[in-house]
Amino acid sequence: MFNPDIKKMLRDCNSRYSLVIGTAKRAREIRDEAVKNDILLDVKTVSTAIEEINDGKYIITEPEELKSK
Repeated sequence: MFNPDIKKMLRDCNSRYSLVIGTAKRAREIRDEAVKNDILLDVKTVSTAIEEINDGKYIITEPEELKSK
């Protein structure tokens, strides 16, 4: 079972909601790229998105009104 470090993932986000939305958005992008290029994926797209966020390859940006002051 894949169990990512939530604290590490939340270092650049203010809320878990933003993290979930950003992860889902990236997972859909990965799926769409695979379908477009006719690639069969061995790993689930959400797992790949989480790894990219943990590695800093994908950064979730939040609107200014959600950022802490």
